[in-house]
Amino acid sequence: MPPVFFLSDFGNADPYAGVVRAVLHARAPGAALLDLAHDLPPGDLRRGAHALYAAAPYLPPGAVVLAVVDPGVGSRRRAVAVATGRLLYVAPDNGLLTLVLAEDPPRAAVALPVPPGASATFHGRDVFAPAAAALAAGAGLAELGDPLDPSGLVRLPLALGPGPEGEVLTFDRFGNAITTLRGPAPPGAALEIAGRRLACRTTFADVAPGEPLCYLGSSGLLEVAVRDGSAREALGLRAGLPVRLATPA
Repeated sequence: MPPVFFLSDFGNADPYAGVVRAVLHARAPGAALLDLAHDLPPGDLRRGAHALYAAAPYLPPGAVVLAVVDPGVGSRRRAVAVATGRLLYVAPDNGLLTLVLAEDPPRAAVALPVPPGASATFHGRDVFAPAAAALAAGAGLAELGDPLDPSGLVRLPLALGPGPEGEVLTFDRFGNAITTLRGPAPPGAALEIAGRRLACRTTFADVAPGEPLCYLGSSGLLEVAVRDGSAREALGLRAGLPVRLATPA
C-alpha cells in the first residue's frame, strides 16, 4: 500500500490531527502514515503551498498526500482528489496545491462528495481522510467522485521563476522570508527588498550576527534572513512584498 503523508494547520495542542490519523488507520490499516507538518499558521494557504512544494520532490512516487489547510471549510469550495504524474493529492480546492501542480501537472481530478452527517467544520475527518484512505487501499480516482477538468482547479496568484522581479512568498518559523525567485543567484548578485540591497551569500555564518543576507534556501528559492534573528521582524517584511534580483552589469 502506498504511504499517506499528512499536512495540516491543525497543530498538536488539539486532537484534530490525531483524529484524522485515527480515521486513516481504521480505513487503511496497512498504510504507513507520515506527518509533514501540522503547525502551519491557521488558514495560511501560501505557507501551506510552499510546504507542499518543498516536500513533494522527496515523496515516493505513488504516495498519497492529504493536505488540509481549509479556511473555507463548509462553504461552497470543492473538496478534491487529484492525480499528477508522481503523486495523489486529497485537499480542498482553494489554491493549496498551486505550487505542486505547477511543478507536476495534474492528469485527472474528481470532486469529493460530502457524506450525510459530515461535520460542517471538520472535513479533514469526514471527507478528506476517508478519501485518502481509499486511495491508499487501492481505490481508483474515478471511484471517489465526479470527474473535474484539472485545468479548472483553483490556483493562487503565485508563480516561481528566475526573476528579476518577484515577491515574498511566505516565512518559515525562524522568520526567514522565502521569495518566489528561483536560485541560485549569479555571482555578485544582490536582492533588493524593503529599500535594502542585500548581497547574496552562501550561509548565515557569512555575515555578522544581526546582519541581513540573501541566500539560496533548501527548496531552491532565494530567501532573506537575519543572522541569529527574524528577518520578518527586523526588516518589517510581509507576504507579497516585491523583491528584485539585481545582477552585476
